[in-house]
Amino acid sequence: MTEGKNKELMKRIEKACGGLVYISEIDADIEPFAGSEADRVDSDTASKYAGKQAAAPIEERDFEEFFRRLTTVREWHGDAEIEKAKKFQVLYELLREDLRQIKVFRVGRVRLDIFVVGLDKYGSVAGVKTRAVET
Repeated sequence: MTEGKNKELMKRIEKACGGLVYISEIDADIEPFAGSEADRVDSDTASKYAGKQAAAPIEERDFEEFFRRLTTVREWHGDAEIEKAKKFQVLYELLREDLRQIKVFRVGRVRLDIFVVGLDKYGSVAGVKTRAVET
């Protein structure tokens, strides 16, 4: 597992995730994620780690676009929202700098598992995961 080979990266991802919440119809923690070695990151990667039925729909989203909504400071944001956007920016930069082939996958319908995954320097799957509910 990645965690065994790249403990330092996983510690930095865990620290960057601290206190971050993905807001949808539920609020779900952003959690570090480590997987096994892989040649590439694709929808099979997300399906494997989501533990969903093979028929569960998988949608790929753009990494930059996914984080844009989370890192953009709006004029109506208060101090708490600004701080949250800054923390998401730190996580975004960490993942962008330390992972390659980064992709975002949304697995399921209504109750979604969301994976932001790439390959670390050892060729193992790593990133973050969260959940969302969208009705």
